[in-house]
Amino acid sequence: MNLDRSFGFLVHDVARLFGRRFNQRALLFLGLTRAQCKVLGYLARNEGIHQTGLADLLEIKPMTLVRQIDRMEEDGWIERRPDPGDRRAHRLVLTDKARPILARILALSTEVRAEAFAGLSAADGRHLIDLLGRVHGNLSERVPPLAVAEYADLDEPNDHPALRVATASADLSPVGGHQ
Repeated sequence: MNLDRSFGFLVHDVARLFGRRFNQRALLFLGLTRAQCKVLGYLARNEGIHQTGLADLLEIKPMTLVRQIDRMEEDGWIERRPDPGDRRAHRLVLTDKARPILARILALSTEVRAEAFAGLSAADGRHLIDLLGRVHGNLSERVPPLAVAEYADLDEPNDHPALRVATASADLSPVGGHQ
């Protein structure tokens, strides 16, 4: 099996290497970890969100986020404000200190992307982003679960489009593309 030609391996490894390079630069130039930059970025787009909602967006456990939010609040990046509708809950907001750093985080990401795209033409870079965006869209679509009752009267799986997709998926080659 040639892992260098495996889509899943390459996407994961490129993301790992990109993340590691970004983390190195963020620590050096911003004094923030990649995880902290991610929290600030998501919070900038979802200001006023509860911690559990932010944990869901970041796809991390709420307890992991609590410790991170505690540190970031101590460092003056984030503020917890009482939720007017629920006195037990808090909403997360960026502080004045955090707002200017967002542009620096974006600039740093652009620098790391330029390094990653070295040797690619501008058109190749745009095409790569477009293709990955399409793959992302394919995998992001939410397909509602199939109700068994809907298909109880079907004689063949191919009688319904959703089941044709499921049947077609069963014909896929194994990981690595080898039969």
